[in-house]
Amino acid sequence: MTAMTLARIRELRQQKGLTLHQLAGLTRLSVGMISQVERGITDPSLETLRRISDAFGVPLFDLFREDEPDPVTVVRKDERRRVSSPRGQIVYSQVSRLGGKLEVLEAAIEPGAVSSGERRSHASEECVLVLSGRLRVEAGKDVYDLDAGDSCHFDSMIPHRFVNPHEEVARYVVAVTPPSA
Repeated sequence: MTAMTLARIRELRQQKGLTLHQLAGLTRLSVGMISQVERGITDPSLETLRRISDAFGVPLFDLFREDEPDPVTVVRKDERRRVSSPRGQIVYSQVSRLGGKLEVLEAAIEPGAVSSGERRSHASEECVLVLSGRLRVEAGKDVYDLDAGDSCHFDSMIPHRFVNPHEEVARYVVAVTPPSA
């Protein structure tokens, strides 16, 4: 993580008027973990970043925002912000600019991996497009198996997650509006 990201986490905590202890309670992380993240001593996992962004009520990639976006932004492939799970089984790279009203992510999910341990919901609308491989979308009580070129559009208030029960990596793009907190 960059020093700017660490400063952003500390800045958001202070803006919310939260102590390290209070943020730890909201995130179910230890005070030591929060302190280590803010000081750059540890590289937080995707789950840790999700817990922090949820506690602040901001989209995950908002933790990486450094300043207000320009009216037109070009995001070069090799300059995208990336977040991965602890074992690298899922990698998200932000295609859209930070701070916009639409979040577009490109993702790769390894065989046998899931986007989160349990289905999650958030106040957004979401559309996923499979680029290669096959992807399972679990939404509510239903399961949708998608092949390359297939898409699935849903209300993100329905608890959901992405699963790859197949033997090849699945690559997909997901668009979320407004960006999920």
